[in-house]
Amino acid sequence: MNKLILIYLHVVIKLNILNNLIIRLNAMYFLRCISKRYSIWLGILLVAKVVGITAVCAEPIVSNVRMWEHPDKTRFVVDLTEKIDFEIETLTNPYRLVINLAKVSWQVSSTGVRKKTGVVQNWRNGHFDYKNFNYRIVLDLSGPVKEKVMLLAPTQGNRYRLVVDLMPSTSRAMLSNRAKEPIRNQMNTSRPFKTIKFAAPGRKPEFVDGPQIVVVIDPGHGGMDPGATTNSRIYEKHVVLAIAKAFKRRLELNPKYKVYLTRNKDIYIRLRRRIAIARNNKAVLFVSLHADAIKSKNIRGMSFYTLSEKASSKEAAALAEKENRSDLVAGVKGTESDDVTKILIDLAQNRSMGESSKFARYLIKSFRSTAKILPNPHRQAGFAVLKSPDTISVLIELGFLSNTADARALTGKSYRERLSEAFFDAVVSYCNQSNAPCSAGLEKLN
Repeated sequence: MNKLILIYLHVVIKLNILNNLIIRLNAMYFLRCISKRYSIWLGILLVAKVVGITAVCAEPIVSNVRMWEHPDKTRFVVDLTEKIDFEIETLTNPYRLVINLAKVSWQVSSTGVRKKTGVVQNWRNGHFDYKNFNYRIVLDLSGPVKEKVMLLAPTQGNRYRLVVDLMPSTSRAMLSNRAKEPIRNQMNTSRPFKTIKFAAPGRKPEFVDGPQIVVVIDPGHGGMDPGATTNSRIYEKHVVLAIAKAFKRRLELNPKYKVYLTRNKDIYIRLRRRIAIARNNKAVLFVSLHADAIKSKNIRGMSFYTLSEKASSKEAAALAEKENRSDLVAGVKGTESDDVTKILIDLAQNRSMGESSKFARYLIKSFRSTAKILPNPHRQAGFAVLKSPDTISVLIELGFLSNTADARALTGKSYRERLSEAFFDAVVSYCNQSNAPCSAGLEKLN
């Protein structure tokens, strides 16, 4: 009997152990099921998170901000990936222009984009909740302006562009626009008028008998069109502007001459406008300054170009085509009209082309003693900037920025001064001819 009891107890114990084992296995299975479900939900949450991040990144992006100066306006451009709502406000005391944008993702590098340009002294940006807008750009202005705003659709690989043109205006005109501005900012009229003091005159001016000889010097490129560039960040537009200013200073030391520059700062001037400046000022001589850059780093030296519809060489034709693309670089549309055709006909019938070639020979002779000159330095091609029918016009390629020696010389002050002396000598020698157009009716200029 006792033996049976012991057997019974042993069986019960075994069954209890087996039951506990089954319970543990079920618990592990349950946990594993929960783990699987948790993994699924975790995956769903991660996907939702990624979708959320993507949704944030899907906001319209401000990818770039550009600004440059035109002769009559300052242009501020915001590049956008999508079309967005925006609002423009002008404020006074101090003068500012505010651009309110719908929600955007700002991805613009802050390096080198806040330099004073035209009427824009500085600008800043940041999140700013106002009405239905979420982002704000503020332009600090040097004075009152009139604004013109355009949102341009993408073309030729460009993105949407919000273009704001700022033209100098008057306080009265700017204040008359205040009905459009939600922010009212009253003018502070408590300040007294500023007293302007005039300095005493310097040395007694030299008076000139008869009309002055007008010379227009044209520093090529400018503004958003840098011209030739180098890896060391030398820009043709800066080099030729510095040399043009040196030429002007030297030539105007002789009171018989009046010199105009087509640009005296880093702005872009259309090619046709450069011609108009010379004609409007009744210039006798027009000299356009450039500096080239080519693949070969061994070639250096100056060359001199006059107008011809038939280029003197393939190289001259290629150079003319490159320089004539300047307007396209600046985003200016334009094709030659009937007016230009008439100009070319007139050029074939008068002596300006012949006189231009003669003036080029004087320049070559004078510069030869100062600078390195290319073989066959007088070349001809269809440069648009030389197409004035009543002005003696020469384009000077001052050298090659792709050549180390030329680049070093052209950016040096002493070399600029030597070039200025050579330019002065060439102009005076040419104009001292009794039959030269610039000296007709004038005394010898020696």
